[in-house]
Amino acid sequence: MDIRSLPKISLHDHLDGGLRPQTIIELAAEIGHKLPADNALDLANWFAESANSGSLVRYLETFDHTVAVMQNRSGLERVAYEAVLDLADEGVIYAELRWAPEQHLAGGLTLDDAVEAVQDGLERGMEEVADQGGFIRTGQLVTAMRHADRGLEIAELAVRHRNNGVVGFDIAGAEKGFLPVRHKAAFDYLASQLFPCTVHAGEADGVESIRDAIVSGRALRLGHGIRIIEDIMFSRTEGDTDLVVLGDVAQWVHDRGITLETSPSSNLQTGAFEMLGDTMADHPFDVLYDLGFKVTVNTDNRLMSATNLTKELEILVDTFGYTLADLEVFQINAADAAFQGVPEREELIEMIELGFAEAMGDS
Repeated sequence: MDIRSLPKISLHDHLDGGLRPQTIIELAAEIGHKLPADNALDLANWFAESANSGSLVRYLETFDHTVAVMQNRSGLERVAYEAVLDLADEGVIYAELRWAPEQHLAGGLTLDDAVEAVQDGLERGMEEVADQGGFIRTGQLVTAMRHADRGLEIAELAVRHRNNGVVGFDIAGAEKGFLPVRHKAAFDYLASQLFPCTVHAGEADGVESIRDAIVSGRALRLGHGIRIIEDIMFSRTEGDTDLVVLGDVAQWVHDRGITLETSPSSNLQTGAFEMLGDTMADHPFDVLYDLGFKVTVNTDNRLMSATNLTKELEILVDTFGYTLADLEVFQINAADAAFQGVPEREELIEMIELGFAEAMGDS
């Protein structure tokens, strides 16, 4: 199964979690930032080992280095540009890249400067892909840090750039203890501006976090969202048949097709489904898919998880035995949930259907 060549959609990809190791080394040298390794291979291994260490402190330390080299216009533009090339190289035709501008101001940039720099990089990448006969479309998801107090300011920033590449809003960072209601003013403003939101929820916290993402955040998508499984009851009847009962929150998410932005490798690394087990086979993805939830497959942080979208899909195929038809469903789910207009989403779906039809005809 040649997954790499298939048309794919990436909805949950952190810009500061997907840098090329060699780029980090070169940008760090320019600003005098000390790294834990001085060659690309060792640095890539350090990021992967740190992310898999089981230590949250060490995991978060990895972002200290990526964010540090993204504090000026040239660094931001280069990282965004290279992200587009890397995604297009593995068949991604639409990608939403999320990042928190408030974390990139140490070099003197304003919030608007930072967004414009990233957009310049994305556009340069898209133009180069097109010049080489390829196709990729991108959008920025401007993110507010949920533990900070700049939610409304960042929401206004996102709306201000809605005609310059920004397609949606997100909150990220420590989930537990920082419910979306903390940024209610921001979400109220976004609703008044008819601006779409995805919210990190159901990764490091449970059902109440998901509920608040829907109620306070008006989330159209859930960043990860896999702990919705905690609101689903499974039992066996006397006739030895499975009985599944959805709780109120799970029922709402299911019935309204609120998209789950799952990231299998990252979910395993962060212990997001540790209540079920500690192997990929314990991931609730297959159960949620079987129950009809709108599941999508994503990378979260390509550098930290040493992954890409192709690898994530391959992992699910190896773990759950999915076919090309299943993978097509995941891509269509993602295209349908993209923060794009109907014509653009229909174009993406048509490209997916054509690409998968060709692959199935060859297999």
